[in-house]
Amino acid sequence: MGSARSGKNPIHAVATWVKSQPPKVKAFLAVIAGMASLVFLRLVVHDHDNLFVAAEACHAMGICVLIYKLIKERTCAGLSLKSQELTAIFLAVRLYCSFVMEYDIHTVLDVATLATTLWVIYMIRFKLRSSYMEDKDNFAIYYVLIPCAVLALLIHPSTSHNFVNRISWAFCVYLEAVSVLPQLRVMQNAKIVETFTAHYVFALSVSRFLSCAHWVLQVMDSRGYLLTALGHGLWPSMVLLSEIVQTFILADFCYYYVKSVVGGDLVLRLPSGVV
Repeated sequence: MGSARSGKNPIHAVATWVKSQPPKVKAFLAVIAGMASLVFLRLVVHDHDNLFVAAEACHAMGICVLIYKLIKERTCAGLSLKSQELTAIFLAVRLYCSFVMEYDIHTVLDVATLATTLWVIYMIRFKLRSSYMEDKDNFAIYYVLIPCAVLALLIHPSTSHNFVNRISWAFCVYLEAVSVLPQLRVMQNAKIVETFTAHYVFALSVSRFLSCAHWVLQVMDSRGYLLTALGHGLWPSMVLLSEIVQTFILADFCYYYVKSVVGGDLVLRLPSGVV
């Protein structure tokens, strides 16, 4: 017992120290941790395209956790139907872009993810409607749909593709970055996050970080050429910014998730102001 406690003491001490720091210091430490993770990934992953595949695999694992929850526990409590609908929308638009612009292995992975997301939506809407926390799922999705559409009209690729296709491409990039917001709102309203829901959002967080790392490392390795290849104007920078925004939206949740896991808690409790 003594050795077990001593093994946990350093982690507990670090967690306590981080918790006691002011918000600016916490933000700085998060940036440092992110940069260190990028350096580590650059050293151990030689083909950075594998990071994007790994990101999609993590998303798929998160969906599998949801499927397990819905089938075994017969409840959708704690899940945001609106986040699932936003996910289905950006995946459908991205698939359209893939078919008309660039068809590859990622298209196949997106088909599988969209199919499972649609199944989750069906289960929440019809089979498990009685357990759906509709009063907690109160994020108005037009708050993200309209700004993403307007932004796509203003800032989109300057490639030779059809205008509608370029707008669609930009729209799905922007929408993906903020599609998790309704889910975070549900968890914030509920204060207590059920285990499988927490696992799902954490898997989504890892997926977003790996996707962001893929883009950042690709830009670094190409010495900025990748940004030029994506087009001119503000669009290349917006792609990179969208990936970073996705990661930081979920960063706070990840902190409390890891803290909860280290502490051995079965449920995740979120303080006010996380979302």
